[in-house]
Amino acid sequence: MDRRDFLRLSASATGGLSLAISVAACRNDGAASAAGSAALHAAFAPDAWVRIANDGTVTVVLARSEMGQGVSTALPMLVAEELDADWEALVVEQAPAHSAYGNTALQASMMMTGGSSSVREAWEPLRQAGATARALLIAVAAKRWGITPAQCGTESGTVIELGGTRRVKYGDLADEASTLPIPRDVPLKRPRDWRLIGRAIPRRDTHEVVAGKVTFGLDVRLPGMLYASVERAPVWGGSVATVDSAAALAAPGVRHVFDLGDRVAVVADSHWHALQGRRKLVITWKDGPLAALSDATIGERMRALADADEGGVARNVGDAPAVLARSATLEAEYEAPFLAHATMEPMNCTVDPVSGEAWVPTQFQDGPAVLGGGGARGVLASGLGRGPNHAKVHTTRLGGGFGRRLEIDYVIEATEVARRAGVPVQVIWTREDDTRHDVYRPRALHRLKGALDAHGKLVAWQQQIVAPSISRKFVPRIVPDLLVKLAGPLKSGVDQSTVEGAADTPYAIPNLRVTSLMANLGVPVGYWRSVGHSHTAFVVECFLDELAKKGGTDPLAFRRDLLAGQPSHLAVLDLVAEKSGWGTPLPAGRARGVAFHQSFGSLVAQVAEVSIEGNQVRVHRVVCAADCGTIVNPDIVTAQIEGGIIFGLSAALFGEINIEGGKVKQSNFHDYQVVRMMDAPAIEVHLVSSVAAPGGVGEVGTPPIAPAVANAVFALTGTPIRKLPIRVGS
Repeated sequence: MDRRDFLRLSASATGGLSLAISVAACRNDGAASAAGSAALHAAFAPDAWVRIANDGTVTVVLARSEMGQGVSTALPMLVAEELDADWEALVVEQAPAHSAYGNTALQASMMMTGGSSSVREAWEPLRQAGATARALLIAVAAKRWGITPAQCGTESGTVIELGGTRRVKYGDLADEASTLPIPRDVPLKRPRDWRLIGRAIPRRDTHEVVAGKVTFGLDVRLPGMLYASVERAPVWGGSVATVDSAAALAAPGVRHVFDLGDRVAVVADSHWHALQGRRKLVITWKDGPLAALSDATIGERMRALADADEGGVARNVGDAPAVLARSATLEAEYEAPFLAHATMEPMNCTVDPVSGEAWVPTQFQDGPAVLGGGGARGVLASGLGRGPNHAKVHTTRLGGGFGRRLEIDYVIEATEVARRAGVPVQVIWTREDDTRHDVYRPRALHRLKGALDAHGKLVAWQQQIVAPSISRKFVPRIVPDLLVKLAGPLKSGVDQSTVEGAADTPYAIPNLRVTSLMANLGVPVGYWRSVGHSHTAFVVECFLDELAKKGGTDPLAFRRDLLAGQPSHLAVLDLVAEKSGWGTPLPAGRARGVAFHQSFGSLVAQVAEVSIEGNQVRVHRVVCAADCGTIVNPDIVTAQIEGGIIFGLSAALFGEINIEGGKVKQSNFHDYQVVRMMDAPAIEVHLVSSVAAPGGVGEVGTPPIAPAVANAVFALTGTPIRKLPIRVGS
């Protein structure tokens, strides 16, 4: 079916105008346009991006997962702005899982939500979709009235005659508009004409979420559905030696016990009964080769790697080693721990093996099988022995993602259990399951050397990073290592996600060398909110404060010097200094720390106001300045930055996953603590006005908070913080 036939059939089948605008096709580069054209002419024709029904209802199809970041409001705003739709009457519908909805900002063939990319990717294509639909509707109205399109305008779902009295609602034009050729290069509104973009419009889903009307993964209920709880091998790589399931099978409500090799699933008529049955299992485990893994052995291996090899070169400017060899240098070693995601909704998935459907809170719906297993739809189809087009994934609302739900382990597990049970099954992880069987933010070791000239200016910087590789698990093992090193996320033998925020630093350092080593430790790792920036920002910004002190320079002035000639960066730094009162007196026992970081196309600076109470760090106030380009909805941007600060502060003050005997020691929020209300500081977010294209928002608040707090502690105590989480007096 070609594009024209799809549009005609859509209109004749449902009435109205269905407009399929490919995100990839709206990009400027030829490769992306070719990909978009192929998607539009594929045998599978996905739901249109924009549909206008005969009753005037405008439906915007949401191709990204809503996990609290506000895409179900921000993305429809882009369409509604250019379409001049009635915002109150607009409907948002979740897109079906298919690679035609691929995220061109990350990987065009993958339908996924991550990398703070949703608005950045959709900025032009969704506006273009709205503008194109508006042009079609105007064309029909102009023809009816015998005037030119230039004599028509639009407002709130209606085409109007400029200077006249005639008006017609979109619904009355939709059928005829669906028969017209799709116009090319429809002009977009000028910023001065925007009526939605830039406004703090309330989120569309607030009432539904508060009232409990939104369906999260845990809310799914199907006729005849059973529940499963799964006991997993406590040591990574372990397997079942023996299992005695007699007591579990005799427990109330238990229907099945399945030995899955490295785990045992108990299936029952309620989640509670499944849990009770699981506790009655008697299992002996084969622990495998990782049973001796511990914090100490991991640290030894990482240091041994650093001692033996410099690693792959991520960036090299000038000749840092030569300058360092003839200069007085400052050397430091920094550490960041493994971290869990701790999403509020634990992992879960519901699978109906008969219909081939799954209900999943996922960030990764679909993609090529060779990359990440094909996403949720791919592993569902494979697990049920079906072709991808005979498997359907329903994306539910996500109770937090943070990168954890880019993984598909819980979908694979639920598919296997449901296939064996032969009926719909909902697999629910407990909080302990989630903490002990996560894919963790990699532990990282940084070794640094820095040199100042006679005037206290930074002239050389050398940084070596050792960490497990996230990207390697997504690169097919069939790809030879030599080819892996030539391009892509592992270019030059460096995992680019490990060095981001260090190799691409905006600071003007005349001699800079950043290298990295991939440490294969056996601990499962994954993308964690802000990924490599989460540890590189801490290290870079804290070492800058150490160097500033060594040179007798104010930390903020030290950064300003390194950002000279970059007005956008300086504007953010100056704004945070002004709003935080940098340099003004504080109450006794308090100090300020500053950090600046560039990530996901945005610039963020933070100042933390801190005291030490006993052995506890108390953060009283955080002031943040951010340049995120054009802001679609300032309330959503502010909320995301505030959330990112709290998320990062949890890691800075408390976050640490410890390993002993190949097992994670933490289990729940009592020993993997997050910021509670009594710990939360006052937060101020100040947004820079910009006409640049939007930058990312969801992750950018996280990287600067740990170094801002650590630098404040350094100012108070005179002792640099070189290891997370931050601890004093111990």
